[in-house]
Amino acid sequence: MNVLNFPKITYPFPSQINVFVHEADAHTTAWVKQFDLLSTPKAAARFDRARFPWLAARAFPNASLFELCVIADFNTWLFMLDDQCDEASLGLKAEYLQTITSQLMAILYENKVATLEADGNLAASLSDIWQRMLRISRPEWRPRFIRSIEEYFDSCLWEANNRAAHCTPTVDKYVEMRPYTGALYADVEAIEIIEKVYLPDAVLEHPVVKRMVLACNNVVCWANDLFSCFKEFQAGDVHNLVLVLKHERQYGFMDAMQETARMHNEEVALFQRLKKSLPVYEPTLQQELNRYINVLQSWITANYDWSFHDTKRYTVDFSAAMLQEAEGATREG
Repeated sequence: MNVLNFPKITYPFPSQINVFVHEADAHTTAWVKQFDLLSTPKAAARFDRARFPWLAARAFPNASLFELCVIADFNTWLFMLDDQCDEASLGLKAEYLQTITSQLMAILYENKVATLEADGNLAASLSDIWQRMLRISRPEWRPRFIRSIEEYFDSCLWEANNRAAHCTPTVDKYVEMRPYTGALYADVEAIEIIEKVYLPDAVLEHPVVKRMVLACNNVVCWANDLFSCFKEFQAGDVHNLVLVLKHERQYGFMDAMQETARMHNEEVALFQRLKKSLPVYEPTLQQELNRYINVLQSWITANYDWSFHDTKRYTVDFSAAMLQEAEGATREG
């Protein structure tokens, strides 16, 4: 599929990028080497093409350099873990994945300082991120972030069990689980420590605010599903909204993409409507809420801009031959 055939998705939000993007990019490149996260030349080449820190810089445009480096490292770590869950034996063996995630959760629950030599690269690198997060976070923030990571790990196990059972989830179940498999809730929780936006629980738990967070999550994750659907189709992974729609409703590949885009665009419109229904608070708190909503908007445009302009992780400009291959496989299936 070429760009002209890509379903139309647009956003009424400005594109932004952090002034420290190049410094953060250099930092994260050194950081992944420090923790031996690039074990092969192929992995190193894939990392160079991905440009993960640029996503963080677009999503958190006002963060200071230290905070931007923390979140750039964290998102890079998530992508590398996600690749292992999706593409390696880790994602196919739920029991082994459970063991790994339990070890990783101990780092967060117990503030454990893991080392590369004793605990391996995933644990040591997460420990390094968490120690930096502890320096810039309030004690009452930490359980919220830890819960978001635990929910993400649980969703990884759900996907692993599906793969082991050769099970394609229903559309409804996939939509229910997708906000967790994308780990975006952790990034939303990180708004407080990265952009220094402090909101009381009563505001964060307000129904309109919570639904806006979910809409942001859906928009980012479903757009990502559009960008990555052919990559995941070729890999035989079914955890993608385009692919579960194609499977359940017997759509052709393009019809499934168009339906995904329609659902995505509805969430963008809902986000906009909800923005007009936000509660009104005293000026200082209202300013903090506005800053929080602005980061949600930044995340929406960041994911799009990064996917189209920065990273080579996805084949967004699908060729006609790719589309023909996908449609042929659909008919054969």
